[in-house]
Amino acid sequence: MKSSLDRRSFLATSAAASAALAVTSTSSAEEDRPALLRGKPVRREPFPGWPRFDQRDEKNLLDVLHSGKWFRGGGECVNRFEAAYAELTGAKHCVATANGTSALYASLAALGIEPGDEVIVPPYTFIATINAVLLQYALPVYVDTDPESFQIDARKIEAAITERTAAIMPVHIGGNVADMDAILEIARKHKIPVIEDACQAHLAEWRGKKVGTLGAAGCFSFQVTKNLASGEGGAILTTDGDLAERCYAFQNNNRARTATGYNFAYLGGRGANLGMTEFQGNLLLAQMTRLEEQSRTREQNAQYLTSMLKEVPGISPAKQYEGCTRNAYHLYMFRYKSEAFAGLPRAKFLAALDAEGIPCLAGYSPLNKESFLPAALNSKGFRRIYPREVLDRYEERNHCPANDQLCHEAVWFVQTMFLGTRSDMDQVAAAVRKVHANAEALLRV
Repeated sequence: MKSSLDRRSFLATSAAASAALAVTSTSSAEEDRPALLRGKPVRREPFPGWPRFDQRDEKNLLDVLHSGKWFRGGGECVNRFEAAYAELTGAKHCVATANGTSALYASLAALGIEPGDEVIVPPYTFIATINAVLLQYALPVYVDTDPESFQIDARKIEAAITERTAAIMPVHIGGNVADMDAILEIARKHKIPVIEDACQAHLAEWRGKKVGTLGAAGCFSFQVTKNLASGEGGAILTTDGDLAERCYAFQNNNRARTATGYNFAYLGGRGANLGMTEFQGNLLLAQMTRLEEQSRTREQNAQYLTSMLKEVPGISPAKQYEGCTRNAYHLYMFRYKSEAFAGLPRAKFLAALDAEGIPCLAGYSPLNKESFLPAALNSKGFRRIYPREVLDRYEERNHCPANDQLCHEAVWFVQTMFLGTRSDMDQVAAAVRKVHANAEALLRV
């Protein structure tokens, strides 16, 4: 009897164990299977939201509202922001503007960039960089990208300089930093001013100095997606007091800072109304109280993610130049090599990551090939200014093959994904590894 009971107990226990093993195996298989193939996603919860605010932001906005001083001409909030941002970045002067595009536009104008001039720019950037040049009826001249860093290839700048070159405008794209040692050396050699487009690079550093303070001028954006945000807004940094006054006057319809009431004091030749409001200025003062902590969290999470992603075949996180002592990580950028993923196209890779709960983007298209450019250059104004042979040769001067390739390989994660925890980064890396392990199966979807 005892033997029979032992046997029955054994069989029952074995059956239960087998059932549990089957459930575990099914669960494990489901987790290993890509979400695009009806597997379990790596992540279901959303990443941290943006913009962030608390009672400080609400109070600052209401303070301006109730003061009735909404325009900077009657208030002090924008003045206080300019002083605070200059102190934060180590700049001597700060001029607030309506947005980052306005900052670029005003800087170019204040430096005397005019019709017939050329401005060296990268092709891997937001269109505002180019639009600011075109608004001056100057000619944007593209210098190819270093695909390892996603930045302008400083080694190719000097070959693009002509007698028309009036400025070099590197972009610290994604919060990473262009090779400023090389760029500044070329600029000094040829006596050409450098305007840093730092619109995505708040608190980024080159050899311990904040970007935006290295060239003749540095421009920032506070658009709602930026690491320091006020919906819209911008700023110009400079060490040159005269340049700061010219920038201020340009964005204030040629009125200098000393003007009061209707006692106009005009400065400069052309101007526009590109000013920051008191609401934006006071909101930025509240947002700045958490900027350093948020920046440190992004940087630590991004570095941790890089330590994992660089071990995945076919994934190459953007490198930093030796002089970059701080990356702002507005974007986390990497190159995706499909051949290491069984030929899985980038679009399918992006879709697979998104299905795993990891949002991602393909990044910029080649700006030197976009339709807005020939439309601008074939306009009446440009045809009046530039000789026909200059416009006819424009396209062949602006081939950027490395950038073309980069635009086929780039993948972005946005800054809000890096405001969480290390476990968030573990999930991002797990999703990339999962797609890599199942690349052949995903090819059939």
